[in-house]
Parts: sequence; C-alpha cells; structure tokens
Amino acid sequence: MEPRRNEFEQPIGAPVLNWTGAQAPGRAPLTGQYCRIEPVDVERHAADLYEAYSSAADARDWTYLNVGPFDSLEAYREHLTRMAASPDPLHHAVIDLATGKAVGTLALMRIDRVNGVIEVGHVTYSPRLKRTRVATEAMFLLMTQVFDVLGYRRFEWKCDSLNGPSRAAASRYGFTFEGIFRQAIVYHQRNRDTAWFSVIDGEWPALRTSYTRWLDAANFDAQGQQIDKLVDLVARERLNSRQAFDAAR
Repeated sequence: MEPRRNEFEQPIGAPVLNWTGAQAPGRAPLTGQYCRIEPVDVERHAADLYEAYSSAADARDWTYLNVGPFDSLEAYREHLTRMAASPDPLHHAVIDLATGKAVGTLALMRIDRVNGVIEVGHVTYSPRLKRTRVATEAMFLLMTQVFDVLGYRRFEWKCDSLNGPSRAAASRYGFTFEGIFRQAIVYHQRNRDTAWFSVIDGEWPALRTSYTRWLDAANFDAQGQQIDKLVDLVARERLNSRQAFDAAR
C-alpha cells in the first residue's frame, strides 16, 4: 500500500486519530485460570522465589541478567526490596494458583504513555515456571492488560542477541523480530548487542485468539501434553487475518 503524502508530496505515516495516550499500569492483581500476577512484595514472595530459583541445577539462568545469582535468602531479599520500590520497572511476581507459591517474576518497564509504548522485561522464570501453562498465561495476562485495558499501541521484548532461549520465547509468544542494536549495553564487563521484538495493537486480536485456544483445557491431553502448539496457532491466525484483509480489499 502506498503511503500518504503531504502537500509537498513527501510520504508520511498513517493517521492516528483522537490519540490521547495510554494509561499507566496499575497495581491490581491479574488473575487467570492457572496463575495470578501481582506486584512483588518482599514478605509474601521472597522466600518462595528464592526457593524456586534455588531448585535450578546451576546458575545458567542468570547469565543474561544483570543481577544474580544469589547465594542466600538475605541477599535475594535485599534485591527484591529494591525491585518492590521501583515504579518503572514495575516488577510482578507470578503465582502458580495450584500451589499458591511465587515461581518467577517479570516487569512492565520503559513505560511511555505519550506514545503508547511499553516493554516486558526482567523476565526471570524458575524451573518450576518454565515450559508450563502458567508461564504462557502470565504473558497472555500482561498482553491483555497492555492492549485491552491500558490502550498501548506497542509491546516490546528485548534481550541479549546471544540469548537463544529468550529469543525463542519471544517468537513463540508472537513477538516479531525487528533487528539488532549493536553495542547497546555494557554489563558484566562485556558487550551486549540487543535483539528487539514487538507486538503491535493491530496484531493483538489474532494473538488473543491464539492464546485463548492454546490455554483452553481442551488443548491438552490426559497427560497434560499440548495438542496444538502456540506457535502453530499464531501462524494460523495470522494467515487467516491476512487472507481476510486481502479479500476485503
């Protein structure tokens, strides 16, 4: 589609009519079928989180984070105290409803209400959270809040370009890879090239449908194994959306 042009015949972007900005994230818990997301609280969450992270066989999960690992509950409590005091990033604990325990954290950050841009970051999933329905639903709850409630136009995911698991997770969750920012950060006395991913509001309806179908209990067999993969559902819905758009032209 050809871009619009102004009176000087210069190409300009699509109109964003009646835009007044997005809302600030609140602190109310978000609850789904399998998990609850709530702002981190030292007294409620520190012991559960430290125990969950300590269940890992080694410290590899901290390689691409700028904090950790923590060798004591006291050290982790100090860290969580700093997290709890931060308005941006706004850190959340992920609570497994089956156990009532916190099993990981993630944050909404770089909150740009004026332009409607927000990022999910500091994603720190314990072994008890990885590759579970809880993990996927946590991202779904955040996306639902970001797009349907708060009115953002863009939801970002960034990670070290060498962090293969994080890049794979972003793709599985439906984020689109946008490129590499070279020499973006220095951490742990080493360079980080940053991989950028995003979901924009026009893509959200198809993603919402995909997540809803994946999280449905009917998508899991008697052993709890998924029947349809989320990545396949996302690809299918995107194809359907493109076909519907082409048919309407």
